[in-house]
Amino acid sequence: MLLHVLLLLLASGGASSSISCYDDQGKPVDWFYLYKLPHPRHEPVLEGLKYLFMDGESEGWTEGKTLVNDSQSAVGRTVGPLYEGGDDVGYVLYNDQPPKFEGENGICGHTKGVVVFDKQQGFWLVHSTPHFPPPKSAGQFSYPSSGISNGQNFICVTYPFERFQTIGEQLKINQPHIYDCSIPASLAAAVPAMAQLCKHTLGRWDNTSIPPSNRSISLLSLAGTEFISFAKGASFANDLYHSWVAPSLQSDLLVQFWRRSTGLLPSDCSPSWEVLNIDLISPGQSITFKATEDHSKWAVSIGSSRIGSGTAGGWVCVGDINRDEAEEKRGGGTVCRQDTVVWKAYRLAALQCETCSGEVKPCEKAAQYRRCS
Repeated sequence: MLLHVLLLLLASGGASSSISCYDDQGKPVDWFYLYKLPHPRHEPVLEGLKYLFMDGESEGWTEGKTLVNDSQSAVGRTVGPLYEGGDDVGYVLYNDQPPKFEGENGICGHTKGVVVFDKQQGFWLVHSTPHFPPPKSAGQFSYPSSGISNGQNFICVTYPFERFQTIGEQLKINQPHIYDCSIPASLAAAVPAMAQLCKHTLGRWDNTSIPPSNRSISLLSLAGTEFISFAKGASFANDLYHSWVAPSLQSDLLVQFWRRSTGLLPSDCSPSWEVLNIDLISPGQSITFKATEDHSKWAVSIGSSRIGSGTAGGWVCVGDINRDEAEEKRGGGTVCRQDTVVWKAYRLAALQCETCSGEVKPCEKAAQYRRCS
């Protein structure tokens, strides 16, 4: 881990910045994945605050050192400094279900996240938790009670300052509901896309500058890890995963998303790419739960590509949009990468999937299903 921290410092030119993704021991990390587990029925509330964690030093999912609502959790240590930051820190808080939520915001994107940075570096945290995090005026980190019952997913990546203009451009495509935002003048000239986002605080979007319907772009983390950001807007008017992510990654996908919404899209086994809905989940084999108990939105490649002789396995995507008819017409996205350890952790978590005939089978067998043509 010491070598990893040194690499982060070298990547930022040796400069010191407290803004970073952190593990739950207080060490800065290049990236992490966090799975907040569902609250088991008839169990104490604290059971719904447990989480699994994975970063570059992990060999798979590990149990969190504390609870997700603790300021010493990985999420707490990462987001917490926002409430202590000075005037030289830029941030964007967005959520289609923000704190003090007063009904579904169908105009803006179905997208949730936190962006915080200074002139050296920062982080982009993409998540699935409603009403999170509190605005900076709250004065401290907290985790909402509305995020306890169901499973939630987080991906945090530490980026150098020069990446945040591109991140701002991706968010503009999503047209997020921004409920708190500040880009100081000392940073605004270098990240105009972020400064423009702040003009849309409280979701006041107009059509004076229409962004592209969708864009994918490679983003290198502070330590040089490659991530691919997929961002779609309302005008894309199609399913993110089957119509775009699967063909772009050249891979069949298993997708976990919120299964209690209306107009759910069934598993899709068209001749091009297979996208199957996950039905039963067991991350780290520590707890098993139905997709209806999980508010997470993630996808994992089934395995090798069916096209050509090469392989396209090893993909994991974590985002903020579901597979349903309404969200085909809303902004949202996902962040993908190839990593053997991370892929295995998510792939083994998918136990049962919905076939394209509507049956539920072990994902290995469901993935072998082919619709007759």
